[in-house]
Amino acid sequence: MIKNFIHDNFLLENKYAEELYHNYSKNQPIIDYHNHLPPKEIAEDKTFNNITNIWINGDHYKWRAMRTLGINEKFITGNGTDKDKFLNWAKTVPYTMRNPLYHWTHLELTRYFGITVLLNEKSAENIWEQTQSQLTSGSFSTRQLLNKVNAEYVCTTEDPTDNLKYHQAIKKSNFDVKVGTSFRPDKAILINAKGYNEYVNSLGNAAATTISTYNDLCDALKNRIDFFDKNGCSVCDHGLDKIYFETFTEAEVKAIFAKKREGKVISNIEALKFQSAILLFLAETYHEYGWVQQYHLGALRNNNARMHLILGPDTGWDSIGDYSQAQKLSAFLNALDSKDKLTKTIIYNLNPADNEVMATMIGNFNDGSVKGKVQFGSGWWFLDQKDGMTKQLNALSNMGLISCFIGMLTDSRSFLSFPRHEYFRRILCNLLGDEIKRGELPNDMEWIGKMVSDISYNNAKEYFKFN
Repeated sequence: MIKNFIHDNFLLENKYAEELYHNYSKNQPIIDYHNHLPPKEIAEDKTFNNITNIWINGDHYKWRAMRTLGINEKFITGNGTDKDKFLNWAKTVPYTMRNPLYHWTHLELTRYFGITVLLNEKSAENIWEQTQSQLTSGSFSTRQLLNKVNAEYVCTTEDPTDNLKYHQAIKKSNFDVKVGTSFRPDKAILINAKGYNEYVNSLGNAAATTISTYNDLCDALKNRIDFFDKNGCSVCDHGLDKIYFETFTEAEVKAIFAKKREGKVISNIEALKFQSAILLFLAETYHEYGWVQQYHLGALRNNNARMHLILGPDTGWDSIGDYSQAQKLSAFLNALDSKDKLTKTIIYNLNPADNEVMATMIGNFNDGSVKGKVQFGSGWWFLDQKDGMTKQLNALSNMGLISCFIGMLTDSRSFLSFPRHEYFRRILCNLLGDEIKRGELPNDMEWIGKMVSDISYNNAKEYFKFN
């Protein structure tokens, strides 16, 4: 049986890459500034009955691969047993070669469980037993898993209506790893989304107010921003197809919101005007509070209407969109900058065709007030793999300053996803090591090593200033 596929110098192709990784990156703490971990499970220090519960359930990356192979939904999200779901994933793994899932799978088995054999149908039964034994040993709770990867700070993502009771409980428990949250108000923005009025009612309840007018909506959102801020939040996040920026008047926006609250149909242009207004309001408020704002742009969501109806969102039916990004994004950032109300900003694109657009856009608004004030975010979702990360790093290097980059994040719901930081760090070090070898960069390990340490950890620590 093949062993040690994930060895010490995995992805490191020469001595310079090895030195950069092992001496300057490997042991840096992790600041995971955007993920979707459930804070309840951290607060309660949850343990897991088996590897399916911690590794396969909720992972739509794996689900898409299993469906492609022809695995029945019963053994993916259905009522199959946990063991049968794991065995079907093990059957799938050899077919994922050249997909990042193949690397991630074996990194995670190695780093968390010390398992170095390849996962496949032959090894599945033994690996199920090995992981079962370890998971029930009392050393694989959520907090222990975060400590195991040297996490210093993790930032989950919550809706404005969240009461943050689990974050409060974590803070009171004096857990070594700091756990913060980011503010995700997209449901308040997308006025034509199903259930919008019901959501606004729940937002009003959270803010202890009645939302009848547009001003009421803004007041309620600011109330929740203030609440999140008082609970240690200093980051927001938006997952949008594109930035909205249409001309509007205050009277128009108030009338559009009133029309929606009356249950009337909102036209597409009315929705865009409203979404533009509320997005600008939120961005100016983030600046007032000194927060970092994040924009994840470019996903085309819920493409399969039949399966979305059966399984709901975030179950593996999303893809890359081909939206036009540059003009509206530029106008949005410029509107904020013109008022000197542009806070620290991270922009992520899902379409790799937009890499150079984003890499050059950030330079328009880096005004010298803050190091790396506007960031081109790391490759995410479909792009958080070797090719996607390398292309993002190259675009940023060619058109900006990679030395100011704040590095990787997991953007994951899984407590076993943190080796993605290692994956990114190895790719970064190999990229630089290869250029040293070819003479394109000087063999100045002190300086390039510092740059690697900064991208791996120091830049994010300085940028976010998490408490």
